[in-house]
Amino acid sequence: MTQREILQAVQDDSWMMEVLSAVVSLRLPDWSIGAGFVRNKVWDVLHGYKESTPLNDIDVIYFDEKNVGEKDEKRIEQQLKKLRPDLPWSVKNQARMALVRGDEPYKNAEDGLSRWIETATCVGVRLDKKGKLILAAPLGIDDLVELVIRQNILAKIPKKLFEKRITDKRWLTIWPKLRVI
Repeated sequence: MTQREILQAVQDDSWMMEVLSAVVSLRLPDWSIGAGFVRNKVWDVLHGYKESTPLNDIDVIYFDEKNVGEKDEKRIEQQLKKLRPDLPWSVKNQARMALVRGDEPYKNAEDGLSRWIETATCVGVRLDKKGKLILAAPLGIDDLVELVIRQNILAKIPKKLFEKRITDKRWLTIWPKLRVI
């Protein structure tokens, strides 16, 4: 599966496009929807699933160095809940997350995305001002499309937490073709 095919799979999914449209309407700076939103879609397609695997949450990220308070994230979540109360929104400003994680300041949202726990999770998608889909994959898409779960060394987390996430999320049961490296 190529980047173009990933974007086509998202574009062909009317629900995903509705979710993206809700977020774009808020005009957030440097935003995307990451993690399971894209990852699960790719894994579902590569497993031949006709129905989408349900998401625990919809991870919206953005980058705003001027407003790094958690209250700003909660305000944006509330705006999204007004637009789509049926969805489990989770909003995080990557400028704030660098502080929370004790990392050097991130350059942008994609830099924050590059620090997520699994390499296959470090993907996001957004709509630009003209409605064109843009894929953010700071670590590439190889692990994602090759069905590999690999700990991201940039995430700086203990191996036990990485392993616990795999177990708790039941990824190997949901997508049996996955390989843990």
